[in-house]
Amino acid sequence: MALNKKIVFPSALLILVVLVGGGWLYKNGWLKDDGDGHSKLEHAAKTLYTCSMHPFIIKDKPGTCPICGMELIKKIDTTAQSATPQAKQQGDMPGQVTLSPAQRIMANVATLEVKQAALNKEINAVGIVQYDQSRQAKVTAWIAGRIDQLNVSTVGAYISRDKPVAEIYSPDLVATQQEYLLAVRSREQLKGSPIPSISQNGEGLVQSAKQRLMLFGVKESQIAELEKAGKPNIRIPIYTPQSGVVIEKMVQKGQYVNVGEVLFNVADISSVWVEIEVYENEFSNIRVGQQVEIQSQSYPGKPFMGKVAFIYPFLDPKTRTVKVRVEMPNPGMKLKPDMFVKALIKVPLGKTIVVPVTAVMDSGKRQTVWVETSPGMFEPRDVRLGQQTDDKVQVLSGLAAGDKVAVSGAYLIDSESQLKGGGAVDHSGHTGGKADVKGQPPAPTPPAPGKKAITMDDMKM
Repeated sequence: MALNKKIVFPSALLILVVLVGGGWLYKNGWLKDDGDGHSKLEHAAKTLYTCSMHPFIIKDKPGTCPICGMELIKKIDTTAQSATPQAKQQGDMPGQVTLSPAQRIMANVATLEVKQAALNKEINAVGIVQYDQSRQAKVTAWIAGRIDQLNVSTVGAYISRDKPVAEIYSPDLVATQQEYLLAVRSREQLKGSPIPSISQNGEGLVQSAKQRLMLFGVKESQIAELEKAGKPNIRIPIYTPQSGVVIEKMVQKGQYVNVGEVLFNVADISSVWVEIEVYENEFSNIRVGQQVEIQSQSYPGKPFMGKVAFIYPFLDPKTRTVKVRVEMPNPGMKLKPDMFVKALIKVPLGKTIVVPVTAVMDSGKRQTVWVETSPGMFEPRDVRLGQQTDDKVQVLSGLAAGDKVAVSGAYLIDSESQLKGGGAVDHSGHTGGKADVKGQPPAPTPPAPGKKAITMDDMKM
C-alpha cells in the first residue's frame, strides 16, 4: 500500500502539470493552426537559415551560401504576419505582392497618394551674348576726300549722332558748295524779274544745288549755316547714323577715302541678344514671348530677364540643338558680347497627375508603377508618361487621383514578384549570359571554383 502511494502520487502530479501546461499553451494560441499547416509552437521549434542576398536558399542548419559564400542568417517566418484577412480571402493574384509590416520596413517601402498638381518643366540651356543686329550701323564716307580731323581715335569709345566723328576735305564738296552759293545769289537777282519763268528758274537752281549737297551727306542745318556764312566750308563734318559704341575702326587721320568706304562700325549695346541652344527633345516647349532668366558668372545671384523673340528654323547636326534668340535690355552694359551665360526657361504644363520619378520603373519597353490596392498588397500597373522635371514626371494614363503608389522600394517589390514568378516588369533586355551563335539559349554558368554545385535541396521554391 505504501508502494502504491509512492507511484500514484507523482504520476498524478505529472498529469496535472501536463494538463495545466497544455491548457496554457492552448489558451495563448501556441497549438492553433497559423494558416500554413503549422502551429506557433512548430514555428518556434523549427529554425531555418537563409542567405540575405539569395533568399530562395533555405537550409535547416547554419553554414554558407552555395552561390556567394556568405554566412547564412536565421530566416524570419513572416507567413502569419503577411497574411492579412483580405489577402487570406482573395489570395495573391498573378503579379501581386503581399508584404508584411516588417518586410515593408526592411525593404524601405514608402507609398504616396497620387494627386493632381501644377507641374512646371524647367529647361536649362547655355548661350552667348550677341550684338543686337537691329542696333548696329556703319559710318561711311559719302564723298571722296581726305580725313583732316578724327574725333574718335579708339575702339570702345561712345559716339553720339549729334556730334561729328570726323571732318573730311573734298574738292568736289567745296565746288558743290560754291554752286549752291551762286544759285542763291542768282535767285535773289532773278526774284524781281517780271517774267514768271525766269523768277521760278532761280528757285529751281537753288533746290538742285541743295539736293546735291544733301546727297554728299550735308545736313540741312549745315546748308543753312553755309547760306548764312556766304562762303564754302573747307572741311565738312561727318556724323554717325546711330549712337553707340565703336566696335571697329578702319580709318586714320590724314587718310584718303573713297565714296562708300566704311570708317567705323557702331553698335548700341543698351539692348542685346542672347542666343541659347536648346536640345531637340526640348525645343517643342519653347514659344515666342516666353520669359527667360539669364545668369552670368560675372554677376552671381543677379539674374537678367528677357523674352524669346525668335526660334531659328534649322537644327545644328553636330550638337543636335536649335538656336533660340532672346532679346533683353542691358542696363549699365553689364552683359558683354561673346559672354557665356546660362538660361532657364520655365514651361507651365498645367494641372495633371504627377508622381515622383522614383516611383516609375522603366524597362525600355514598359513604364510600370506599383500600386497599393489594399494594405500590404501591391500590383503592377502600366502607365504612359509625359513631360519630366528633375524629380517629378507627368502621368498621362494608367493612374487616377487617390491611387497609392510605391515611391521607394519598388525594385525590391518587383524582385519579390520575380521570385514568385509574377513577371511584373519585362526584364528581357537585361540578360546575364551570351546567346549561342545559332540562337540557342545561353549555357548555364558553372559554379565558382571551390564551391559545390547548387542542388534543388538547397532551394525552397
